[in-house]
This record gives sequence, structure tokens and C-alpha cells, in this order.
Amino acid sequence: MSEIRSLVLVWLALLVLLAASAAGSLVFTGPLNLLVSFGTATLKALLIFWFYMHLKEEGGLNRIFAIGAIVWLALLLALPAVDLVTR
Repeated sequence: MSEIRSLVLVWLALLVLLAASAAGSLVFTGPLNLLVSFGTATLKALLIFWFYMHLKEEGGLNRIFAIGAIVWLALLLALPAVDLVTR
């Protein structure tokens, strides 16, 4: 019962973050909108990784590989962005 309760609480937190993301896109403009959007997206991704993908139950090696995958994705997204900005 405790696991179901925790999953429901995470789901509710994801809904609150979704509402914050939608409200932030309407309220904030400019760089603040980007900061709010990336912040809520990061929190949602961390909640999904930690609870729904069960990283809290995994050992250290699986966590390291998950962090490595996130870093690799960030590099793959950052390099074209840097190329676009410097042209």
C-alpha cells in the first residue's frame, strides 16, 4: 500500500509541475520563461527517473549509467546549439 501511495503522490506532483509549466508559459516572458520551463522539465524528469524507472532501488552502477546517458544527451543537444549560436 505504501508503494501505491508514493506513486500517486509522485503523479500528483507531476500534475502540479505540469500546471506550473503551463502557467509559467502564460505568465513569464523572455529569459524567465526559459528558466521556469527548464526547471519544471528537469524536476519532472528527475521524478520519473527516480520513481517510475525505479532508480531508487537500483545499485550504483545503474545510476552512473543513467547519469551518463543524461550527460551524453546534454552534449548531443548542446553541440548543435553552440554551432548555431556561433554562426
